Amino acid sequence: MDLSSISLTLLMATLMVAATPILFAAIGELIVEKAGVLNLGVEGMMITGAVCGFVVTIETGQPYLGFLAGAAGGAALSLLFAFLTQITLANQVASGLALTLFGLGISALIGQSYVGLKPERTPDLFPEALADIPVLGPILFSHDLILYLGLALVVSVWAFLKFTRAGLVLRSVGENHDAAHALGYKVVRIRTLAILFGGACAGVGGAYLSLVRVPQWTEGMTAGIGWIALALVVFASWKPGRVLMGAYLFGGLDQLQLRLQGAGVAIPVEYLAMSPYVITIVVLVILSADKSGAPASLGRTFHASQ
Repeated sequence: MDLSSISLTLLMATLMVAATPILFAAIGELIVEKAGVLNLGVEGMMITGAVCGFVVTIETGQPYLGFLAGAAGGAALSLLFAFLTQITLANQVASGLALTLFGLGISALIGQSYVGLKPERTPDLFPEALADIPVLGPILFSHDLILYLGLALVVSVWAFLKFTRAGLVLRSVGENHDAAHALGYKVVRIRTLAILFGGACAGVGGAYLSLVRVPQWTEGMTAGIGWIALALVVFASWKPGRVLMGAYLFGGLDQLQLRLQGAGVAIPVEYLAMSPYVITIVVLVILSADKSGAPASLGRTFHASQ
């Protein structure tokens, strides 16, 4: 066992990459749930975004086109969920589970001929000279544009919900859709837009997984990250800042257990592999003592004739 081989600087840099897919998925789901909709199809939207982004990047050689395709793939699948739950008034839980199963199946079908291929590398945002700065360079300046967009998205969502009229309307729909409807707000339209936003974010998170974090396509590569994102939103009490903390906690623990395995720590590999999930959930359960952020109409079906 050689713990000295673990570089803290490299660990900090890689945890940011590991946290980005779950951050995108969770912040998108936060907006969906703030609108009063429970979408359990995050895993399906992520894996669809992963395969769409990977395929487009392989075919065009343009990673950023791949991210756009990932967002489009996730949004397209979320549109199906919106149709089922907002137009036909199907059960949200059942529809979300069906969406996940559908996404896993169609992604396996689309990606079967792309296994083993390597996508074009996503370029770093900052010049190499900045990345070479000791300690801070690898942590802050050695990443791609999408990672920084994820951080900006957290701040934007926080400001949107806290300071804008549109954010207030979204929250009012999530708190009491009947009262919002009585005031003249288009509840179905607002919820559909929120669902599309959440799907696009999940798709970008999936594309980041297949293009940057693990630059390859394998069937079922999300491996439960969508479910962690769902749990993260609830345990973070629907607060964007806590979502960011939870995503980085999971990313850090995931990278730490990989490095502990490489250092030869005398702990069974299975325990190390499951530790990021267990510790993240335990910590977030402790943080979730404040339940005040839960939207009152979350998961309830709205009908305009009520």
